[in-house]
Amino acid sequence: MNEEILINITPQETRVALIQQGAVQELQIERTRQRGIVGNIYLAKVVRVLPGMQSAFIEIGLERTAFIHVADISQNNPQAQIEKLLFEGQTLLVQVLKDPLGTKGARLTTQLSIAGRNLVYLPPAGSDLAVEKYIGVSQRIDQPEDREAIKARLARLMPPDEKGGLIVRTSAQDASDSELEHDMHYLRTTWQNIRAAANHQAAPALLYQDLSLAERVLRDVAGEDTSQIRVDSAENFEKLKAFATLYMPNLLDKLTLHRGERALFDLFDVDAEINKALGRRVDLKSGGYLMIDQTESMTTVDVNTGSYVGARNLDDTVFKTNLEAAQAIARQLRLRNLGGIIIIDFIDMLGKDYQELVLHELKRNLERDHARTSVSDFSALGLVEMTRKRTRESLAHITCEPCSSCAGKGEVKTAQTICYEIFREIVREHRQFNPREFRIVAAPDVIDLFLEEENQFLAQLGDFINKPIKLQSESSFRQEQYDIVLS
Repeated sequence: MNEEILINITPQETRVALIQQGAVQELQIERTRQRGIVGNIYLAKVVRVLPGMQSAFIEIGLERTAFIHVADISQNNPQAQIEKLLFEGQTLLVQVLKDPLGTKGARLTTQLSIAGRNLVYLPPAGSDLAVEKYIGVSQRIDQPEDREAIKARLARLMPPDEKGGLIVRTSAQDASDSELEHDMHYLRTTWQNIRAAANHQAAPALLYQDLSLAERVLRDVAGEDTSQIRVDSAENFEKLKAFATLYMPNLLDKLTLHRGERALFDLFDVDAEINKALGRRVDLKSGGYLMIDQTESMTTVDVNTGSYVGARNLDDTVFKTNLEAAQAIARQLRLRNLGGIIIIDFIDMLGKDYQELVLHELKRNLERDHARTSVSDFSALGLVEMTRKRTRESLAHITCEPCSSCAGKGEVKTAQTICYEIFREIVREHRQFNPREFRIVAAPDVIDLFLEEENQFLAQLGDFINKPIKLQSESSFRQEQYDIVLS
């Protein structure tokens, strides 16, 4: 499949768009101040061990302490308890598995790995836990003869004194011996620098930072199907060219510096696609639409026929809408980078065959996704449950914040509701303080309601408490915001 990669770089952020068939399929954003920490290696300190949860809180120098589970600690005995492995104040080398997300701290592991273009290096965790030339192979290399051939090549190329292990990435199949040796040299040198830094720094300390977004895209996303990689920053273009020269020379001919009059992202209306991806509603070409809602624990997708009436009958209309929705959902998950549990409510279909065809279309479109996905069959309620690996914050979490008026609820109290709250508050204040007068300071819509529809009730309240009530409109107040001033 012909694809292009657009890399837009400014001092504040890097944005990468993956274009397939002329449309934006994936978008990644990395802001300089919000750069993710997955892959970073730290010299850390154990803050607290929790035997009941078989976990521990670890200080790595971030605002929130990170945590580690016993399953993510290198050990010879899988049955060992965490209180036998860690103690408070202990220093250890850890790597970030997951970025901090919401209220959760970063998740860590002591099973370190350093990724190269063709190989992933597994450093020895100590002489007692040495991997001793372990060689693993990516699951995507599925032919037994290919797996054995690449393992034999690596066993021959590995230095005799190597105590660490290697995992073969898919790209290693087409790599020459010299390329594999170059990868091994780079990874071993990187590990030696990490060990040296660990011996000279106090915990907590950052010892190794993962590649920048643009470099990771070259390493992990660009491939044979990539026809062109456009970069709009001359300085970073030279950096990426140098990076590709060292690790991915096959991409050099595809790297180009964008010098056009139009902004790089304007070529494919990427910014317009971003704005659409931040909305709840996604319109389908047929007239149907999706409603996508992201919560803390899951994402829900509701499919609706909308204005689409079909050509023959209702069953045909529903099936075609669901089929188009399956394609759109797969794209929206990638574009918005939605992860975790996803519940899809397709429109009810009578035939089991229709369900299988829609499910097949969803799975087929998800095959292009770089994130791992798992899709279940239709449930008894007609819902499709699926998961998508969550590796970084979603597009909405990176670019948006909760509404200051509704605090993320999506709704605000009506002006009338606020009026009645103020009535009750004045009665409470009157009984407690008995001031000379009350002044209501509120949003213009609330004050207008007091002066119009609620004018009679306001007068009755003034007579009841036998105190004057004055009104003051404050344009800077949100609808739910008000103040009652006593004098």
